[in-house]
Amino acid sequence: MKFVSTRGQTEPHSFSEAVKIGLAPDKGLFVPEKMPDLSLEIPTWEGLSYPELCYEFFKYFATDIPQDELKALVEKAYSRFDHKDHAPLVKLSDKLYVQELFHGPTLAFKDFALQLLGCFYERQVAQTGESINVLGATSGDTGAAAISGLLGKKGVNIFILYPDGRVSPLQERQMTCLEEENVYPLCIKGSFDDAQSALKDVFGDKEFSQEVHLSAVNSINLARILAQCVYYIYAYLQLPAERRERVTFVVPTGNFGNVLAGWMASRMGMIVDGFRVATNQNDILHRFFAQGDYSVGDVRPSHAPSMDIQVASNFERFLYFSLGGNSDMTRDIMESFKKEGIFQVGGMAITEFMTSTRMDDEEIAEAISEVYRVYNYTADPHTACGFKNLDVLETAVVLSTAHPAKFPDVVKECTGVEPTHPSLEALKSKKIRKFSVDPDEASIKAFIRSKQ
Repeated sequence: MKFVSTRGQTEPHSFSEAVKIGLAPDKGLFVPEKMPDLSLEIPTWEGLSYPELCYEFFKYFATDIPQDELKALVEKAYSRFDHKDHAPLVKLSDKLYVQELFHGPTLAFKDFALQLLGCFYERQVAQTGESINVLGATSGDTGAAAISGLLGKKGVNIFILYPDGRVSPLQERQMTCLEEENVYPLCIKGSFDDAQSALKDVFGDKEFSQEVHLSAVNSINLARILAQCVYYIYAYLQLPAERRERVTFVVPTGNFGNVLAGWMASRMGMIVDGFRVATNQNDILHRFFAQGDYSVGDVRPSHAPSMDIQVASNFERFLYFSLGGNSDMTRDIMESFKKEGIFQVGGMAITEFMTSTRMDDEEIAEAISEVYRVYNYTADPHTACGFKNLDVLETAVVLSTAHPAKFPDVVKECTGVEPTHPSLEALKSKKIRKFSVDPDEASIKAFIRSKQ
């Protein structure tokens, strides 16, 4: 299989090439040249373990990697999860389920993609003999998951941008309380959107990217999105057969990559009722799906900091697919959006199959309390955003994106019980090591060059 850019001005790339580059040279995002039809295969995958299912899925995309090697990479990637099911489906009622995606090394859903991406990068370094510099931006969980996925990988330096003071204290400690010399947590003044914008500018310089062998770890990397497709199919196959086609996946999301993965799985043959985007008060995605208004506002810190985002980078992939693969129109819209900060749907019906909700901090706190009281289940603030107006859905699977112990203060305030986890407790006595940079292209390039 080959992969093309959403902006149509880059030649098709192999899977490994697209993973290595991350952002396409024309500043678009890589997507499959043709989406495979898996409608006949998906039912046959019932009963497979999570690594087995992931391998079967990736065989359709990573076609340039020998199958025995691909299988070994997948098995290695998921060897560090602490639950035998990796992504267990928890039944709260006959029509309500939670899929727990926090059983990886950093207790967040990002581990499913980044443990695998780390193995792909390790293979790349081994094959080429060239070291790489991995650059990412995080609103909270991506940074720790990326670092965990790349720790111990030979020939890899890791640079992670994050907004200073806008991630939870434990999220920051997961990135900064490390002794490895190849890990560089870079705190910036501003928001995640500022970090993400600067990151895209850095990747837009082809000469610099080639000079330092730059690779992307953010969800602009297609391997991230494909890896996330797997847990939707896994949850789908764990549901009672009579509920599968009637289920709505409710997805807390800020950067749109998480829900996009499920939507892509549905386009490959996973027949469901729909998807619901659950946002916090930084609600650009809710405004788009509810009103057709995709316009940038100010980012406001919230109880759910990983969703404190206004510019959702994976929206471009959704737009491309919804426009029937029209790269010219996608390119024009995204270039206009970058200049003007607004996109109106107009007469284009591209919001079908996708609904949305919004929660402010007060509602998040109420949801955490209510879920604990009614179901005796502890939800972190991001997961709590999914518990709104669920009574209108025939069957719902809420994706639980992070362990509640990562946000102990708000959870304790709402439930009376402070959630803990041994891996997080161990970080509290360690020294923080971080570096400050300005959120601009020149400053980030200078820092990366200084570490070569």
